[in-house]
Amino acid sequence: MEGGQIMVVVIVAIVMVASIIKAGVRSSSYHLRGSRDDGQFRVENQQLRSEVQELKERIKVLERITIEKENSLAKEIESLRDR
Repeated sequence: MEGGQIMVVVIVAIVMVASIIKAGVRSSSYHLRGSRDDGQFRVENQQLRSEVQELKERIKVLERITIEKENSLAKEIESLRDR
């Protein structure tokens, strides 16, 4: 290998090592931050669960209203046909 090729390989190796170290630092800081805010995550998780439950109940009500309207509309159409 020539001197220029060796220099390119060394530069690529340095960039790869730097990116691996950078990813490791980010990962470790994420885990540290996550352990400190664990209570906040639990509170947010509980709030989101209750909100999802409320939305599910609202969807059930909307489905029931829609079905009732479809049934009443079908009954009205049938009564008009009988005239």
